[in-house]
Amino acid sequence: MQALELNQITLDYGARRVLFDVSLEVTTGQVLVVTGSNGSGKSTLLRVICGLQRQNAGQVWFHLDGQRYEPLAMRHLIGWMAPDLMLYRELTGHENLRFFADVRGLSVSDDDIASLLAEVGLGGRGTDLLATYSSGMTHRLRYAYALLHQPPLLLLDEPSVMLDKTGHELLERVVVRQRAHGITVIATNDPREQRFADLLMRLEVAA
Repeated sequence: MQALELNQITLDYGARRVLFDVSLEVTTGQVLVVTGSNGSGKSTLLRVICGLQRQNAGQVWFHLDGQRYEPLAMRHLIGWMAPDLMLYRELTGHENLRFFADVRGLSVSDDDIASLLAEVGLGGRGTDLLATYSSGMTHRLRYAYALLHQPPLLLLDEPSVMLDKTGHELLERVVVRQRAHGITVIATNDPREQRFADLLMRLEVAA
């Protein structure tokens, strides 16, 4: 059993309050969709969950197999995908995934990487330099990066931005697969993505 627990998360940027008293629990198989207008804190909340942003108050916990992890200790359990996720343009798609797998100490074969590239719609393009990829193809490679280690907690920030219709179908496949073994958190304003929600959180811009 897995659970993501947020307890009274509050975050300020200077005098501006971005998140206030955010509390919830998400468990195995569930999808949390976080929505709200621009500047309401959707992406910020995901960054707090994965430890890229420190909150002013409150706690984030991830419960897995009887263990409780704080954000910095649970990074190996997280798959992260966002439009600003930087990849290496001077490397091929395959080389990017191999590099990140090696850095993270993952046991991933070349065949595994090829299968993952095919799964995200980049079959046959793994030997092409990232510099030759379209924005949509690059975003698909970000999906492959997030899924490299079959994470129990998958965080998707604006997951279908820059994607075409088949990209939305990719997102649906990813969500269905993740339900079988983990938790998904999606930050979006796209109604097509809100329909995945078991839990829907709407954030408001602080006055």
